Formats: sequence, C-alpha cells, structure tokens
Amino acid sequence: MDAQRDTIARYDPECARGNSPRRDEQGYTLVALLAVMSIMALLLVTATPSLRHQAQRALEDEAIWRGEQIAEAISLFARAHSGQLPTSMDQLLEGNTVGSKRIQILRPSAAIDPLSSSGEWKLIAPNDPALIRFQTAVTSYAGGRTPQTRDTLIAQRYQVRVTSVLDTGSQEAPPGGEDDSASSSGPFIGVASRSRRASIITYYGIERHDQWISTPLFR
Repeated sequence: MDAQRDTIARYDPECARGNSPRRDEQGYTLVALLAVMSIMALLLVTATPSLRHQAQRALEDEAIWRGEQIAEAISLFARAHSGQLPTSMDQLLEGNTVGSKRIQILRPSAAIDPLSSSGEWKLIAPNDPALIRFQTAVTSYAGGRTPQTRDTLIAQRYQVRVTSVLDTGSQEAPPGGEDDSASSSGPFIGVASRSRRASIITYYGIERHDQWISTPLFR
C-alpha cells in the first residue's frame, strides 16, 4: 500500500499534498466575502444621506413643536399679566401665579432649541425687523391675507400691518452657521432658532431655520 501511495504521489503531487482543493475553496470564500463587504459598503454610503435627511427632518419637527409651546406660553403669560409680554424665558418657565398656586405654562424641554448647538432660542421683540419679514411671508403664503390670531389681546396690541411696512432698513444675515448675537432685551413676542441653515421642512413657505418665528400672532 505504501508503494502504491508513493506511485500516485509521483504522478499527482497535488493530491499527495492533500490540501489544494481546500485552498481553492478558501480562496473562493474570501472573494465572496470581499464582494459582500463591498456591496454592504455601497449600500451604507447610499443610505447615509437619507439617514441624515430623516434626522434633520425629525429635529425640525421637534423645533416647530417646541416653538408652538413657547407661543402658547407667551399667550398665557400675557393673559395673566394684563397683556404684558415676558422679558425672559425664565419667566415662562416659572409659570403664572393663581392665588397661592403656581401654574406651569412651559415645559423645560421646550425652552431648548433643538436646531442650534447652544440650545438657546433667539428672543424676538415686537418691533424686530425679523418679525415684520415673517409676517410678510405668512401673509404672502396665505394669499395676501394675514391669518387671524386666536389671541385677540396680543393681536390688538402688537400685530404690525404689513401694508404699512415699506422698508425695515435692515439686512438679513447670510445663510449657514449659527447666530451667536445676544437676544433682544425687554419684552419678546416670539422666538426663532439660531441656526441659519436651510431647512428640509417648509414652514409657511420659508426654508431657513432662523426665519421661522414661533409667536402667538400666527397660530
């Protein structure tokens, strides 16, 4: 038997080594694995923009929701203070005092801007040119008619008529980055994000975060 095996080995050295087929199988497995990994990498690269798109859209939805809560809190504050507007976010967080009880009007999470790295909303004063531009955009979006607000007290005192506005004399900040300027001091009637980035969601026809103003004037 040993002599016969030696004879076969002389004529078929690969068979004598006994591992060539296994090496071939390992080579094919490696090639298949590399192909699968390449396909997975391509799918991941393709999916990344979509995931980023969905993540930004979720943040924008949250920003609009939180802004609406702040607008409602401003309205509640004004009703409890004879039409006076709040002068800081802390006043909204402290709530209204009714008798011996303090009523919460704004959740702490809503006081954080999810679109900016600082998390600080920009406070918009009643005479802020950004508010006039926003009202103009809302009026245009509504077909030339300014939407009525449910808060008549604030509307009577603070709403600016677009037809009387010709030129605010101010220029908009360029897009991109964030606004790190100080908020307007004194009473504020709304808030806006400090992010100047282009948006995915269109809010009243506006496609830039810092131009979205959450205010009880338009809700």
